[in-house]
Amino acid sequence: MPKSFEELPVWQKARELVKYVYDLSKKELFCRDFNLVDQIRRSSTSVMYNISEGFERGSNTEFIQFLFIAKGSAGEARAQFYVALDQEYISSEEFQKGVSLCKDVSGQLSGLIDYLKGSRLKGEKFKKNYRSMKDEVEKITRQFNIQHSKPKS
Repeated sequence: MPKSFEELPVWQKARELVKYVYDLSKKELFCRDFNLVDQIRRSSTSVMYNISEGFERGSNTEFIQFLFIAKGSAGEARAQFYVALDQEYISSEEFQKGVSLCKDVSGQLSGLIDYLKGSRLKGEKFKKNYRSMKDEVEKITRQFNIQHSKPKS
C-alpha cells in the first residue's frame, strides 16, 4: 500500500479530473452559469478530497466508506457534464473527455474498493495496536514459560 494518498493512481486521476473541470468551467459561456460551475467543481473536488480523507483515516473500513462517497461524486460530476453539453457550454469532444475521466476514476475506485474488501489488513491505525498486542502476548508467554519451567520443590 502506498505511504501517501498522492501516490494512489486513482487520486492522481481524480486530480486530473479536477483540473479539467476547472479549465472547462472558465470558458466564456460556461463560467456564467454560476450554479453549474459551483456544482461541477464541488463534485469533482469531492472525489479527490474523499480519497484523501479516507486514506488518512488509517482504517480500511473507513477508507472504503470514503471511496464509495468519492465514487458517488464522480457519478455526480459525470451527470453535470451532460448538463454542460446540453446547454452548449462544452463541445462533444470536451464532453467525451470529461465523461471518460469520470468513468475512469469510478472504475479505479471500484477496483480499489474490491481490493480493500478482500484484504486481510485492517489499515495503518491498527498496526500499532496489533504490534503492541503481539508484544504483550509474547511477554505473557515468556513469563508463563519461565514460571512453568522452574523445578518444583
